[in-house]
Amino acid sequence: MGKADKPEKSEKTNKKQNHFWKDFKAELKKVIWPTRSQVVNNTIVVLVIVIIVTAICFVLDFAFEALNTYGIDKLKTLVQNTVQTENVEDGTNTENSNTENVENTENTENVENTENSETENNEVANDTANVENVSE
Repeated sequence: MGKADKPEKSEKTNKKQNHFWKDFKAELKKVIWPTRSQVVNNTIVVLVIVIIVTAICFVLDFAFEALNTYGIDKLKTLVQNTVQTENVEDGTNTENSNTENVENTENTENVENTENSETENNEVANDTANVENVSE
């Protein structure tokens, strides 16, 4: 029984495959293939559209980059001006605080210079005393 069933199955699959290929050929005969000139024209249209879209994207990218660059610079200056005016209104001027910092560092340097001068004067006095002791 098993041997008799196998040929029937293979005949069914062969019939199905033959039917598929016949239908496939019939459908391909129904296809309207474009002519060479239609293919060339359609290809040119596609390339032109791609170039136009690329140009539009380039222009938009350039414009947004320029706006971003100049826009950010203007925002920075606007924020800095706002902060400075707020500091002036609050009574804390940044220029005054910078001047005070410079004056404080100068005062510190002056104190250090005076201390160094006093130390040098003491050393000179000690050296003079040593010379006087030696000469006596």
